[in-house]
Amino acid sequence: MEYLDICDSEGNLLGIKKTKKEAHDKGLWHRAVHVWIINSKKEVLIQKRSHLVENHPNLWDISAAGHVSAGEDYITSVLRETEEEIGLKLKPEDFIRIGIVKNISARRGYINNEVDPVYIVKMDLEVNKIKKQEEEVSEIKFISYKKLEQIIKSNDPTFVQHPEEYKLLFDYISKN
Repeated sequence: MEYLDICDSEGNLLGIKKTKKEAHDKGLWHRAVHVWIINSKKEVLIQKRSHLVENHPNLWDISAAGHVSAGEDYITSVLRETEEEIGLKLKPEDFIRIGIVKNISARRGYINNEVDPVYIVKMDLEVNKIKKQEEEVSEIKFISYKKLEQIIKSNDPTFVQHPEEYKLLFDYISKN
């Protein structure tokens, strides 16, 4: 059973631990991490979420993401999630933090109130060599950031919407 540290809406820990299920049932604020992998061609690695996941099944989403387990810090969590979901064993210095967003959503009794730091990892890799976690990720691919930007602006229903986060991502890529 996975436990999460409960926080306020700014990410400040409250000294309370709850199960992941209870946090989502009650809409308690907790922390997660989001990672975007960008290659030298300014393409973004996206993943299609498995049909087995509770939140946003079968939709295209962030390169890797996940909850910060109770007692973990953001960096420990981002290293773990990147390795679990897409098999990349990275180092803390590989991650560039570009901001923090609040993720608020509710769907079929699943209430998600998260504080999410957003990280970039710059690296070239071959998609066919990425080892994805089948229970959570059904497909992965690179897409040009300009094409992704157009898809997001069109409110394509096959993509998870992260308005603030996409703004951070596209601003970062266009300037770097």
